[in-house]
Amino acid sequence: MKNIKMKFTLLVSTVTLMTACKKDFITITPQGQFLSENYYSNRDQAYTGLVGVYDVLRKNAGGFENMITFFNAASDDNYSGGGNSSDGAGIQSFANFTINPNLVPGSYWNDHYQGIFRANVLLSKIGAVNMNAAEKARFTAEAKALRAIYYFNLVRMFKNIPLLLEPVSANDIYNVTQAAPTAVYTQIEKDLSEAIPDLPNTVVLATEAGRLTKAAGQAMLGKVYLYDGKAAQAATQLALVNGPTPGQPNQYGNKLLANFADLWVFTNKFNSESILECVHTNQSNADWGFWGSSADEGNSVNQMVGPRSFAPTATYNGPDIYRAGWSFNTWTQDFYDAIKADPRFPSTVFDAKAYVAAGMATYIDGYMNTGYFIKKFLPLRSDQRTGGGTLELNFQQNDYIIRLADTYLLEAEALGATGTRAQALLDAVRARVGLTPVPVSLAAIKAERRLELAGEGHRFFDLVRWGDAAAKLGGRGFVAGKNEILPIPARELIGTKLTQNPNYQK
Repeated sequence: MKNIKMKFTLLVSTVTLMTACKKDFITITPQGQFLSENYYSNRDQAYTGLVGVYDVLRKNAGGFENMITFFNAASDDNYSGGGNSSDGAGIQSFANFTINPNLVPGSYWNDHYQGIFRANVLLSKIGAVNMNAAEKARFTAEAKALRAIYYFNLVRMFKNIPLLLEPVSANDIYNVTQAAPTAVYTQIEKDLSEAIPDLPNTVVLATEAGRLTKAAGQAMLGKVYLYDGKAAQAATQLALVNGPTPGQPNQYGNKLLANFADLWVFTNKFNSESILECVHTNQSNADWGFWGSSADEGNSVNQMVGPRSFAPTATYNGPDIYRAGWSFNTWTQDFYDAIKADPRFPSTVFDAKAYVAAGMATYIDGYMNTGYFIKKFLPLRSDQRTGGGTLELNFQQNDYIIRLADTYLLEAEALGATGTRAQALLDAVRARVGLTPVPVSLAAIKAERRLELAGEGHRFFDLVRWGDAAAKLGGRGFVAGKNEILPIPARELIGTKLTQNPNYQK
């Protein structure tokens, strides 16, 4: 086994757990009944169940309805893009804030609840499994931490959500109600706090790549605290990850990569800056028949953000590096102007129109084309699959869920953007790319996050957390008090006690 994602096929054939991934929240119970009656009798079955909990991490970059491209599209840095204004009703309507309960993709709700459901089943059964006590504690910790991550995504996206900590029976599923967001945050913090002591300091990359570590648990808990308005606790937790001296290795061996560009080399998986990343492979043989159903293992962002029909011209005599894509998430001119003089520009922005102007390539203008594409995830010929399956669905670049530069800037923010340590954290991020220090302030941290983490799916959530979304996105139709969160998918309300989010009711 190369990593935890590679065990996915075993999960499908052994448990058929993945078949429910595209079903809505109220139809998952039969799968749980099957598992409860027939599974988790030994360590290997518990491990297979744990892999099923991990698999939902792929939501970050897997499938058309992934977190990265969806939330990029609703930020001030990217347009939705794609082929035309109807290319993906969900992503297009979110980008211009016309999204409603019938347009919001249901998978952002039910895929995360699938992960929670699997975690709940495993946690309810693992106590009776005959296995090594230390390993049982680790499995339990991983399941709790993953449940926390999925709830964190849900509460940020939808705010008013059910809080389920046990498998829900068929008789009870229609009576589920929403919890207060404060209660959800309390549970997320409890799960992560309980998980951290039993997570390992490091993992064996040859056999455990992609599994949670203490640093991942601490980083996520620190981030959750910050979103929950608990700045002091966030700073304390993030300091455990960032180490005593910003720019130097932390207690787990994590450190910023010396070269920013190396973060985006697809073979540079699980590098020293990576704290938690989702694993992708180019050998899953994924095809269109099950793309986006949790059965595909490729990074879909790669295909989505490349220029449409991009191809070198007959007169171009350089290396044929890039594959064509679908032109989603083109950079805005405002973002281009903000980053054009920054050292991170060459790794962040691919200027396709410059290739055209130089006579080196052609491409077809997509929707809201600016000619500027996300270089970090550009589809590469060297990254595409060599075996079976569809080329477009089998890119192997991993995606970062959280990395060290992110936690540096989160801690600096949690410290109130003031003081010697906050200055050192900001300086370290800038020094890595050869920039000189600027006085630490919230404005400086905001500017640094924008350029450092561009295109990685964080900007919309940052704007909402800072209270800046209305000012930055009002021109696109963002309405304060409404568009900070998504509407609950209409199908989730049918026959249930769930209520729609404010200002999305008909």
